[in-house]
Amino acid sequence: MKKLIGFFKGVKKEGKMVRWPNAKDLLKYSLMVLILMLFFGGFFYLLDVLFTLLKGLIN
Repeated sequence: MKKLIGFFKGVKKEGKMVRWPNAKDLLKYSLMVLILMLFFGGFFYLLDVLFTLLKGLIN
């Protein structure tokens, strides 16, 4: 039981050391993730279309 209590005390101590992002940083990083998702989604979609067209030319 002492180990379990010690574990949760350690979790609480570590939780206090976490640096949470402010609203400006959160918005900036969220937009960056969305833009990168759209970019790579479009990139791989175009690759898929290109390979499908190439496969159609070969067959």
